[in-house]
Amino acid sequence: MNELSVLLGYANTLWHLAGFVTTPLELVSFILSVATVWLNIRQSHWGWLFAIISSVTYGLVFFGSRLYGDMGLQLVFITVSFYGWYQWLHGDDSHDRLPVTALNARGRWSAAAGWLVGFALLAWFLKSYTDTDVPNADGFLTAGSLVGQLLLSRKKIENWHVWIIVDVLYVALYLHKHLMLTAVLYAVFVGMAVIGLRAWSEDGQSADGGAGRRMALE
Repeated sequence: MNELSVLLGYANTLWHLAGFVTTPLELVSFILSVATVWLNIRQSHWGWLFAIISSVTYGLVFFGSRLYGDMGLQLVFITVSFYGWYQWLHGDDSHDRLPVTALNARGRWSAAAGWLVGFALLAWFLKSYTDTDVPNADGFLTAGSLVGQLLLSRKKIENWHVWIIVDVLYVALYLHKHLMLTAVLYAVFVGMAVIGLRAWSEDGQSADGGAGRRMALE
C-alpha cells in the first residue's frame, strides 16, 4: 500500500513542460489517447487495447481534478472497449470484420435522445452526490462521450460527428479546470475527428460502391 501511494505521488508530481504545467500521469495518458484515436482512424482493433489502458490512467487524472463524471466514464469506457474490440473483429452477421455504416433517421433520433436523457441523469447525480463544481458541463459531456463510444463500437460514422462536438466543448472545460495538456489533447482530437470522419466516409463510399457492383453482376 505504501509503495502504491509513493507511485501515485510521483505520477502526480507537477512538471513544467513546454510552458504547460502537467504531471507524468497526465502526459502518459495524453500519449496513449492520441495513439488510440490514430488507431481508430485506421480501423485497427488494437486501438481498443490502448483505449483500455488510457482509460485507467485518465480515470486517476480526473479523480484528482474532481471531474467525477469523467472519472466514472473511464470505467464505462473500459467495459465498452472490450465490447467494441469484439464487435470490430466479429461484429457483422457473418462474424467477419465489422464494416463502416451510417445510422438511419431513427438511429440518429435515438442517439440524440439517449444523450439528453443521460445528461439529465448524470447532472442530477453529480449535483446531488459529489462536490464537483461543473455538474452540468461534466454531465453533458460524459453523456455525449458515452453515445460517441457506443457508436464507435458499432463503426457508425456518426461517432465522429459526436466526438467533434464533445471534443470542442471539452477543450473549454479542461482549460477551466487547469488541465492544460489535456485541453491541448482534446484540441488535437478535434482535428483527428475531422480526419477520421473523412477517412471513414471514403471507406463507406467504397464499400457501397463495391456492394452496388456486386448487385449489378448478380
